Amino acid sequence: MNTTLPDMLPDTQMGHAAAAAVLRSGGLVAFPTETVYGLGADACDDHAVARIFEAKGRPSFNPLIVHFADLDMLKQHVHWTPEAELLAQTYWPGPLTLVLRKQGDSPISPLVSAGLDTIAVRLPVHASARAVLRAFGGGVAAPSANRSGQISPTLARHVADSLGARVAAILDGGPCKVGVESTIVGLTDKPVLLRPGGITEQELAQTLGRHLAVRHKAEAISAPGQLMSHYAPTALVRLNATEWEPGDLRLGFGDVDCDLNLSEAEDLVEAAAHLFDYLHRLDAMAGGTIAVSPIPHEGLGIAINDRLSRAAAPREG
Repeated sequence: MNTTLPDMLPDTQMGHAAAAAVLRSGGLVAFPTETVYGLGADACDDHAVARIFEAKGRPSFNPLIVHFADLDMLKQHVHWTPEAELLAQTYWPGPLTLVLRKQGDSPISPLVSAGLDTIAVRLPVHASARAVLRAFGGGVAAPSANRSGQISPTLARHVADSLGARVAAILDGGPCKVGVESTIVGLTDKPVLLRPGGITEQELAQTLGRHLAVRHKAEAISAPGQLMSHYAPTALVRLNATEWEPGDLRLGFGDVDCDLNLSEAEDLVEAAAHLFDYLHRLDAMAGGTIAVSPIPHEGLGIAINDRLSRAAAPREG
């Protein structure tokens, strides 16, 4: 493995061009999106995509999301549907990923889809991400920029701490605003919620005029972020803590005495934005269990609880 530290690129036109050059050379670039920092590679380059799995230590059966700068480019790779058009017009660019059938002549690497006949695609809204994608001019496969199963990164330093020399360059675009990964909807048959995220099931149902089916955890993996143990800190995690125990690293929500508070005002948007950064901070303290106050299981709280339940799950492997 290359032991050279990654280049820290400024969030400028020159930095965006440098990031695109690394992608064209087959290298890995971390860049901010509105959700978390992504670890990007040319989605059509088998070797570059393989470097993502190597850098993350990511199971090869876990698919990747391909990011595009514009819809016309994206449509060249998938079988577009009326539901996809409706959701795209409503939520793109933004924190929504659609899983669609792959066009037979698409040059996207089979490694991206983990052998499936589908591709997970999205158009990010983050200005820095869009600038890099435009400068590159193609699809960029980009899971979260961290070692697999660890806490997702919402700051450039989180990427550097987790991946170090495994990534060639990091574009520092400041903190990510949403803080939890994109909502994933499968559109190969009836609409299915494959992963909750920044756009809620209620919002999607209202847009589509129907409720979405929900993937059961026992079903085969069909989209990113479906491993049972995921987003995990080194410390153990205890959920729905209404009382603290000696040695707890206390992650609060609402009016509670704690080490870090996701949102004293019980604002779920604020809580989502803080979630991964605060898990990073508490994990760095080392020693105890990270105990988390109950989070309302509604709206964006569903996505927050999904990430927390995976962080607290028995570790795989």
